[in-house]
Amino acid sequence: MKQGCRLFDEGTPEQILASELVSASARRDAESASEEYNGLIRTPAPEQPGRHPTGPDVPPAPRPTPAQLRAAQNKTVPDVIAPGLSVLFCGINPGLYTAAIGHHFGRPGNRFWPTLHAARFTPRLLDPSEELELLPLGYGITNVVARATVGADELTNKEIIAGGAILAAKVRDFAPRYLAVLGIGAYRTAFAKPKATVGLQPDAIGETRVWVLPNPSGLNAHYQGKDLVKVFRQLRDTA
Repeated sequence: MKQGCRLFDEGTPEQILASELVSASARRDAESASEEYNGLIRTPAPEQPGRHPTGPDVPPAPRPTPAQLRAAQNKTVPDVIAPGLSVLFCGINPGLYTAAIGHHFGRPGNRFWPTLHAARFTPRLLDPSEELELLPLGYGITNVVARATVGADELTNKEIIAGGAILAAKVRDFAPRYLAVLGIGAYRTAFAKPKATVGLQPDAIGETRVWVLPNPSGLNAHYQGKDLVKVFRQLRDTA
């Protein structure tokens, strides 16, 4: 773990699967880019007759096997992004579970999707596989660092700082109204703001205001569910 940077470790592939089995029911109840970006942008696929790529009846992605989780190391997940969004949410980097299924915040137990719904960003609780539903609502998802790791603490400060520079360039290109960085430690490191606190930041990126939110990982014990919803809703009411 980096000094002054609270990051989270998902655990081994076997531990991830064991945790997923415990938390799946709880979650249900609770709830053209340049080469600089490595082409990591997901856009809606053309709809096929009789088939709807997203919607409330779409089943969640199959649970990855331990072998698939190990193979997900260093993989990337395409951004969900478009010009002129209201809010571009930015995680630290994908975990192995997310990279294995190919959808942001995909690990059961991560509170991102339930919190978005509870804070009124989405009209219903979305499954990670429905992430493209965010675009017509004016929201998107990216990461500070693109590659997947077991835990964010595997990232070096140098890698996070480099990711911050890439993120800033991306924000200038796509010009969202707000960039919401999910994790105060990652923001402090990526943008050299060691005294930053959660909330609206005094510094903007071009015309984009920056808002720091707590990491929605279930491992973040500093914020219980209701507290997480409260700070997310502050952004929702502003954006």
